[in-house]
Amino acid sequence: MYIFKNALRCITRSKARNILIGIIVFILAVSACIGLSIRQAAENAKKETLEGLSITATISFDRMNSMNNMRQPTEDGGRQNFDRDSFTQMMSGASALSLDEYIKYSQAETVEDFYYSADISVNGDDALSPVSNNEEETNSSTGSQGFPNMPDRNGKFGNRVFGASSDFTLTGYSNEKAMTDFVDGNAKITQGAIFEEGTTEFSCIISEELAIFNSLAVGDTINISNPNNSDEIYTFTVVGFYTDSSANQNSFSSMGMTVNDPANKIYTSYNVLSSILKQSEEVSETLTDSNSGREYNTALSQTLNATYTFADAENYEKFCEDVYTMGLSDSYTVSSEDIQNFENSLTPLTTLSKTAGYFLAVILIIGIIILVVLNIFNIRERKYEIGVLTAMGMKKTKVALQFITEIFIVTMLCMMLGAGIGAVSSVPVTNALLENQITAQQERLENVEQNFGRPTDINQGGGFNGGGMNMPENNMGGFGDFISGIPGGESINNYITEVSSATDLTVLMYMLLIAIGLTLVSGAASTLFIMRYSPLKILSNRD
Repeated sequence: MYIFKNALRCITRSKARNILIGIIVFILAVSACIGLSIRQAAENAKKETLEGLSITATISFDRMNSMNNMRQPTEDGGRQNFDRDSFTQMMSGASALSLDEYIKYSQAETVEDFYYSADISVNGDDALSPVSNNEEETNSSTGSQGFPNMPDRNGKFGNRVFGASSDFTLTGYSNEKAMTDFVDGNAKITQGAIFEEGTTEFSCIISEELAIFNSLAVGDTINISNPNNSDEIYTFTVVGFYTDSSANQNSFSSMGMTVNDPANKIYTSYNVLSSILKQSEEVSETLTDSNSGREYNTALSQTLNATYTFADAENYEKFCEDVYTMGLSDSYTVSSEDIQNFENSLTPLTTLSKTAGYFLAVILIIGIIILVVLNIFNIRERKYEIGVLTAMGMKKTKVALQFITEIFIVTMLCMMLGAGIGAVSSVPVTNALLENQITAQQERLENVEQNFGRPTDINQGGGFNGGGMNMPENNMGGFGDFISGIPGGESINNYITEVSSATDLTVLMYMLLIAIGLTLVSGAASTLFIMRYSPLKILSNRD
């Protein structure tokens, strides 16, 4: 108690010096509180957003991994050779996952739900023409579908027939959850009604554009055929029309292929699609292409798209490990667009958090150096006082403890005041800095746009809010899709734009640790000097 009382008296006696130390600690406290709050806000935003995030994942063929495995080192250790022939042979022998395999992996305990859809490419009869911007394409086939057993651009195998062409994509859904465009609000029924979930009746819905283009009404029938066998015809009843917002962004058929136009998509139940595939297999023939000499089968084939849903990110990460123990080949990979979009949304806040961490480290190092120097001068000025106390019988450790107590009291008072000011200003400061970070990110995108000389459609409205999920539709199209693939080039409207809280109990605990750390480091210098002093020598020489 004597040490504490004496420390208080010494503090009041040396007001100027302690005020100077207090100002330095106060500045350190405000800076440290804001820096820690920014980092904590980033962690809170990540945690809270993940809690409200519905995570979906898909399994796809990892073509890049297969290509890397085909690389062979040269003798001089330089550029690696790529065995193109072996890769082509491997890809031609590869196969897509079957529905049974997808269902098998859905049995993992981490999977919350599972749904799937499948696409097949079909043609229409003379009464059903695909929506097209070019008159000459309206009643003609629109392009080659590729080679058999070759994966498409997403690494998925469609097993499409060489030389065949198609006008429409017929998509079958396992259930309504698989109809993500309708669930997300990108598509909606405008006339009639959607087909019954799991129905086996040949009913379908078509786009409103396709209906207008062919003068169709709800209740009409349409005929679709196998592109490889025009005599293989299937009749559907149109039970409804839908609109799809993505059709406006992709209304110009890619490379003249109307099958890729969203307006030319026909939706039905997977049970119906499965029935068509079985019938097509029963009447199929094996033919030889006259140009290449390759054999191909005329049966329709499907491209499966299976989606797994998870309660949280931890279950998703566990699934990524468990699925390989369940028998999945390492030629396939598990990925989640939701996780990728989530990580992209944190880009500005994460960058700001790292910057705050560097700033915090620099400000603490500078502050510690200043405090150590001030305390060294303080000890030198009070050298005689140390000599008197030790001559009176007080141990040097107690004298050092008194000096440390003085530093601790001043540090704690100023740290509390600084933490209070920092806590009040942390949210507006964080949001202001975050806004500047997003603006800088936007300017970077605009510079890329100017460099390429093409406009991009970057919608800046909406965004994530800290502590809650609010991801609007990404309205970037065309060249904007390319920019979204550039590291740091994600759409601005997907970023977390603000935080609602920053300073919490965790930040305050760190502030307490910083106060204790400042006291111990600066007090260590005091202790070192005090232990070196000899009381008799100090009293005999009062300079």
